[in-house]
Amino acid sequence: MNVKSKGLLGIVGTAFIATSLSMSASMAAESGSKNIKEGKEIAFSRPKGNCLACHMIIGGASPGNIAPPLVAMKSRFPDKQTLKDQISDASQKNPETAMPLFGRHEILTGTELDKVVDYIYSL
Repeated sequence: MNVKSKGLLGIVGTAFIATSLSMSASMAAESGSKNIKEGKEIAFSRPKGNCLACHMIIGGASPGNIAPPLVAMKSRFPDKQTLKDQISDASQKNPETAMPLFGRHEILTGTELDKVVDYIYSL
């Protein structure tokens, strides 16, 4: 193989890798957007999340005011896992919490919980 062939293969290989990475990032963004959309639906759903019963959420109708507003979540929770732990079982930090134990009592499935976390963390 001559030097020109090796150079061309390197360019083609680099272009392929860049295209693959771009497609992966695009697919991840679409998946993330879908999770956020579905998480919002669950959070606003009365039989499931019903977060609006207690929390003010921008865009939510008839929000509650007995719990903190769900705004600036990234500044309040250092990472998604901390937020997930809070939503899943708030009694771990506050044994007298009025918040439903969404994970511990299996009100939400693991997948639903992840989607709600993605949505709430995006606020």
